[in-house]
Amino acid sequence: MLNAKISGIASYLPDYVLTNDELSRMVDTNDEWITTRVGIKERRILKKDVGSSYMGIQAVNKLLEETGTNPDDVDLLICATSNPDYRFPSTASVIAHGCGLEKKCYAYDIQAACAGFIVATFDANAYIKSGLYKKVVVVCAEKMSSMVNYEDRATCPLFGDGAAAVLMEPTEEEVGFVDGVFHVDGSGLENLLYKAGGSAHPTSHETVDAKENCLYQEGRAVYKAAVMDMVNSSKEVMERNNLKVEDVKWFVPHQANLRIIEAVGGRLGLTDEQVLVNIQNVGNTSAASIPICLDQNKERLQKGDKIVLTAFGAGFTWGASYLIWGI
Repeated sequence: MLNAKISGIASYLPDYVLTNDELSRMVDTNDEWITTRVGIKERRILKKDVGSSYMGIQAVNKLLEETGTNPDDVDLLICATSNPDYRFPSTASVIAHGCGLEKKCYAYDIQAACAGFIVATFDANAYIKSGLYKKVVVVCAEKMSSMVNYEDRATCPLFGDGAAAVLMEPTEEEVGFVDGVFHVDGSGLENLLYKAGGSAHPTSHETVDAKENCLYQEGRAVYKAAVMDMVNSSKEVMERNNLKVEDVKWFVPHQANLRIIEAVGGRLGLTDEQVLVNIQNVGNTSAASIPICLDQNKERLQKGDKIVLTAFGAGFTWGASYLIWGI
């Protein structure tokens, strides 16, 4: 039976490190306040006058080099981002051009907020299992600093910039993506959104002055929904596949907030050793958080490891996927 597996992974983080101490000189906060509430010590910031595509190009080029993949052989590139370079064209088209993938590669963006990686990889899984494409690159690129209000101490400590990419290919081995569950609830709109800049509320002098061209979040509502929905979707995909807690080698949640991660892992009955976490040093990189975490831990991942991924983001949109590591 044809299946789709991750056959390579790479990531890119900007050089500049924004520490809690530096943040405390920008806004009314301190290291203890941030660490206690969200578990983040530092995050990377892209200081260059470029967009998310710059990081995506770095990650994809590294992926192609490390996997020995000829750019001419890539069939499709899917970019998951909440921080596109432009309203149009797609950031995927910019990345594809920057990586020389255009001989036969199609490219498009998806917007699934922080759940972008699990949604995009499941899309890629369907293309590959159908036989339509053989080599699909999924890249998540997020310049979160471009949408953060650095006067809002409730949100600015959370986010960092980064990108990661995976190569997905067909396999007849019993590895790769097994199942996924995805949900959306549009009533969550008011709790997590970028208020201005779209067709519903175009940018104006008034929206800029009101700081509406920045990320807005109702922290308590998002925390409650994120914990509940990531727990329930993880349980759903595990139960559908007769996967017991002890069968899960690695659990990789969206790196939103250390307290959310701990709450989700605890409610699922997972041990600390099963849960992969890197938020302390990179912050919340939205769609890029799960693949960056996987890449930073890839030396620990072994072929045959059973892995559950879960994410929650604006929309609200959330879900979980189950895969068997194939590298």
